[in-house]
Amino acid sequence: MAVLLRLGVLCDAQGGRALFLRTLLVRPAHISAFLQDQPTPEWTGTQHIHLSPNRHSGSKAASLHWTSERVVSVLLLGLLPAAYLNPCSEMDYSLAAVLTLHSHWGLGQVVTDYVHGDASQKAAKAGLLALSALAFAGLCYFNYHEVGICKAVAMLWKL
Repeated sequence: MAVLLRLGVLCDAQGGRALFLRTLLVRPAHISAFLQDQPTPEWTGTQHIHLSPNRHSGSKAASLHWTSERVVSVLLLGLLPAAYLNPCSEMDYSLAAVLTLHSHWGLGQVVTDYVHGDASQKAAKAGLLALSALAFAGLCYFNYHEVGICKAVAMLWKL
């Protein structure tokens, strides 16, 4: 209720910042470092805002990567029903490649957002690359020596 009462006053005299974000009822402690020059007296820890590095600013590499992520996602949406309707080794290997690439890019973004420090981030990305390579090799091994991804999913559905 107190939050709704404070929404009536939107700006204060300091640069037009929203006042409701500066109150204790709405604002988490990590936002106070962004909105105020001084830390709040009730917050005793350090206040840092970690942003993802902008490595590809001003280049077409980021746009191309974003587009390729969308293409892989749409390809995956088409491959899943196609693999169900036509289970074959080509579908198995296509699923292995697309699933591994999709999960690698997704987990890579998690590493970029949540692992801080250059050395830690490099180590996490190297570990992710090794994990993705191992997952792809495992899926290819499963496709070659066992029944394959499509038939394995069909067998699980029959249970």
